[in-house]
Amino acid sequence: MSSAHFITTEADGSHSLNVLVEGMHCPSCVALIEGALRKNAAVTNARLNLSTKRLRIVWDGAVELGDSWVSLISAMGYRAVPFDASTAETTEKKEEKFLLYCLAVAGFTSGNLMLFSVPLWSSDSIEMGEATRTLFHWVQAAIALPAISYCGIPFFRSAWTALRSWRTNMDVPISVAVILATLMSLFETITRGTHSYFDSAVMLLFFLLIGRYLEARARGRARNAAQNLLQMMTGFATVLNADGTSQTIPFSEITEGMTLHIAAGEKIGADGVILTGTSEIDTSLITGETMPHEVEVGAALFAGTINLAAPITMRVTKAGERSTLSEIIKLMESAEQAQAKYVTLADKISRWYTPVVHALAAATFVGWMIWTDAPWQAALLYAATVLIITCPCALGLAVPVVQVLASGNLMRRGIFLKSGSALERLAAITHAVFDKTGTLTLGKPELLHKETYRSEDLQLAASLAVHSKHPLSQALVAAYDGALLPFVVQEVQGAGLATEGVKLGKRSWATQLPDDGQSMMELWLAVEGKEPVRFTFADQLRADAKNVISALHAQGIKTLLLSGDRQEITRDTAALLGIEHFEGALSPMQKTEKIAALKANGANVLMIGDGLNDAPSLASATISLSPASAMDITQNAADIVFQGDRLQPVCTAWRTAKFSQTLVKQNFVLAILYNVVAIPLAVAGMVTPLIAAIAMSSSSLLVIANAMRLNLFKDEL
Repeated sequence: MSSAHFITTEADGSHSLNVLVEGMHCPSCVALIEGALRKNAAVTNARLNLSTKRLRIVWDGAVELGDSWVSLISAMGYRAVPFDASTAETTEKKEEKFLLYCLAVAGFTSGNLMLFSVPLWSSDSIEMGEATRTLFHWVQAAIALPAISYCGIPFFRSAWTALRSWRTNMDVPISVAVILATLMSLFETITRGTHSYFDSAVMLLFFLLIGRYLEARARGRARNAAQNLLQMMTGFATVLNADGTSQTIPFSEITEGMTLHIAAGEKIGADGVILTGTSEIDTSLITGETMPHEVEVGAALFAGTINLAAPITMRVTKAGERSTLSEIIKLMESAEQAQAKYVTLADKISRWYTPVVHALAAATFVGWMIWTDAPWQAALLYAATVLIITCPCALGLAVPVVQVLASGNLMRRGIFLKSGSALERLAAITHAVFDKTGTLTLGKPELLHKETYRSEDLQLAASLAVHSKHPLSQALVAAYDGALLPFVVQEVQGAGLATEGVKLGKRSWATQLPDDGQSMMELWLAVEGKEPVRFTFADQLRADAKNVISALHAQGIKTLLLSGDRQEITRDTAALLGIEHFEGALSPMQKTEKIAALKANGANVLMIGDGLNDAPSLASATISLSPASAMDITQNAADIVFQGDRLQPVCTAWRTAKFSQTLVKQNFVLAILYNVVAIPLAVAGMVTPLIAAIAMSSSSLLVIANAMRLNLFKDEL
């Protein structure tokens, strides 16, 4: 496969490639592929999602390096194909179907083998006769060998892929155990021996396949959230050419600058701006809001949303991997696979698993041969049992299943995790620090009494304000509908906007006037040689802000309000919400210092903010949240981004994080307890291969079932 057509060049000059990796199914495969790619100095990021099997590689240097990454993956025994949501889903369904066929064959064969095993178990050679016993063994071999050859494919194929590239994975010891039991049974049959274990080998595969199939189903359910988003990136768009003609192309071929015609009821394939027409847009996918949004010329549209009312045309501003929807998907996948503390711990244990378990099995075989009178067949059987029972599937699933389900649940509530360790850090917070404007309030202030201002003052202020995304600047621009003046404007962080001889911003920065003590949001326009003009604004608290603060207090979390607004406004807002600790008129650095002081005293600080001035404090806090209405740089600094006009996502994310960490710890305890109990029993020869297979599969199912309790999580304040 030549990857040249699927490589995207990013704004910073780096290149990225998204491929679907076939043939992987466990965390070890993820660690192996990511590790091999990161060894190359040119690769700046390699992230493989276990749920969607989507691998994203980012590198600096030549575009042609994309082919070498694909070749590297192929050399490791996997297959890399261009990523496509429908292809990924088809591949997963095909794999699930094959596992189900294998499971059915293994179950049917096990039942038939029992018809011969029961007489063998319930009689001896004198009652049955040696010839009859040997005949039964041969019949079992004739039934079992084809079934083992077919039903073992999922494990044998994975093990062979690993061994071919000089490595091991969890399926190697399982395959070795099944093959050992089969060969030993065949040896017993050929030499007219007493025992055969064909029934155990098939039953082992039967129970392993139950676990593997249910695991695939669980991953499929967990994958649905991100997969549903990926599906929204597929479809066809109508492009209007410059000569007046039109053509239909797939969403994947849309490029920036194109003009699209969106009919009523059609899905929008890229981010863009409306050129003609008015309509209503279903933005529930992006914002979580169920009410459609009315849009008109100039309004922004997002990929994945649906045009409900009337035809419109739009100019594409961001297409493909640059669209907002793609960024959300990347956030999801990044959060699922990021190396949280428990994920790192599980990966380290998994890396040591194969050599340790093989050494343990070998020691079991040698120990039984040297220190007991057991025949070599029995010693080999005990060694095979050790290989089976120590499969670390439960350990490997302990964290990823919880993490994927938690991030999926949060995403359905409009909360997007950007860091895999975010849940861990959020669960441990002791203090919650809030910004005011845009965080506790809606951040959509309106200019008061605009009819009282002179039009030239409004024009001058709006011409500067249009260069800023600060809520007050946006409100000022929204209040003025005339022509703007062409200024080259400099933004002074935390202070305001300036051009030659003109300032627009804080009273203390734009003017020399003393503070009058009024708690009103304001901007001052200062022109050299003229009387400064004061613009006043009003904002509204988020409807549930007070309830969220109360809920955090009820959980023992201390709240603080640190704002860049004037002290009086900050004080009044804190009083309305019941926040005892507040400070206003803080610069970005002062906010950061306040948070650093809290952390120095042992606090785990949650910072919630939305403005450019909050970016440093968001980055310095233990964990940070930002509303989706925040600026790009602020969202980049935050660990979690939430949608909508309500503040409840703060509580929802915290409660989910607490419950997730409880489940992770429980899963670790379950997995470790299983091994502590099972391994000594297997080494002591007290467990048969069949019981080992049942125990191993049961431990994995128990961990998955425990993680599924997240689906019972209720969103409450």
